[in-house]
Amino acid sequence: MKFIDLFAGMGGTRIGFEQACEEKGIQATCVFTSEIKDYAKSIYEHNFNDEVSGDITSIEAQDIPDFDFLLGGFPCQAFSSAGKRHGFEDSRGTLFFHIARILKEKKPKGFLLENVPGLVTHQKKTPGKEIGETLETILDILEELGYQVSWAVLDSSEFGIAQKRKRIYITGHLDFKPNLSNFNLSKSKLGDILEKDKPCEDTPFRRKLLSLYKRHDLYGKSIKDKRGGPTNIHSWDLELKGSVSQEQKTLMGMLLKQRRQKKWALEIGIVWMDGMPLTLDQIATFYRSVSKDTLKIMLDDLVDKNYIKFEHPRELIILDNGTTKREPDTSKPKGYNIVTGKLSFELNKILDPKCISNTIVATETSKLGVLDTDGIRTLTDRECLRLFGFPDNYKVNIKQKDLYDLIGNTVVVPVIKEVAKKII
Repeated sequence: MKFIDLFAGMGGTRIGFEQACEEKGIQATCVFTSEIKDYAKSIYEHNFNDEVSGDITSIEAQDIPDFDFLLGGFPCQAFSSAGKRHGFEDSRGTLFFHIARILKEKKPKGFLLENVPGLVTHQKKTPGKEIGETLETILDILEELGYQVSWAVLDSSEFGIAQKRKRIYITGHLDFKPNLSNFNLSKSKLGDILEKDKPCEDTPFRRKLLSLYKRHDLYGKSIKDKRGGPTNIHSWDLELKGSVSQEQKTLMGMLLKQRRQKKWALEIGIVWMDGMPLTLDQIATFYRSVSKDTLKIMLDDLVDKNYIKFEHPRELIILDNGTTKREPDTSKPKGYNIVTGKLSFELNKILDPKCISNTIVATETSKLGVLDTDGIRTLTDRECLRLFGFPDNYKVNIKQKDLYDLIGNTVVVPVIKEVAKKII
């Protein structure tokens, strides 16, 4: 069985496909690989000893060896509505076009494509329709090329992976319509893949966490200022920007919730947004444990320490091209709003070994904390790979920051394997 691996990344799609073939007693051979990112090419070649071709947009289909299956985790792009969104030609200018032109030229038996779940409703303009115009165009083109096509959104946490990660899988075959249902499902938890007794970096931020919380109380906690509730730790809980009284912490917790309520948008006279500045008078209606003068002193102190900002509400502006943005409305009185932002913290979450991880994204991979020995560390290379089902013999030859970037965008090997078994 010959196959090609496009937008190959770290090679997870290839591994899953080869595992499926091996389980069915089929010898699988990769005859062509394409990937544009340098450190992805480096780790791919290190593990497979294959030369990786570069940008697929500059490679002619006739220069690719004949093959049976096309694999590709292509990026999602919008299709122009100028051409009625139907037909092979409408895909020009998108990366999907290069999959389509190769399928058209080489006519392999089938294909397996993977993408983010947002592709399902991308450019959805008709209420009540299941899918958006982008996916509709993709399916139309694949069927136009002679394939019987199936698609499904699958969650890796149901395939023995300790991560909630939904992705759309699109498959097609010239001879039959693949059945993307009735999979063998299994569960896992983070504790199953975590390594033990690994070195922990000693930083003031981590020492502060461990000094204020018992270790078991840190499990599953998010560290961000945008949301409240018992599962969140905030900058004012840790007093990262200066000392905060218990009264002020209580006030901050109430302000976090109130600033999202739609009634304030009506009172202020702006289109609702998730987090609006509230005036002293508005805050005094729900925080009554102190006088208004004392309340103002508390709030102004939090402004001075940059836990809170004093600002005008931001109104929704519709631009000439139909896009929108928020701009301060200086005709409205200023109010108090919480300074949010989670990526500014050294760690964004402490993982709970008894649970699964939320979807891991490239920008946050380096900010996931693990309790180990007497400290807190980030994920090891091996743990990152296991969270995506890579075998333990997969080797890393790139910088950890580059691995974190790749891993947040890679495929989940066991899901690829099970989907591949449906088409081979």
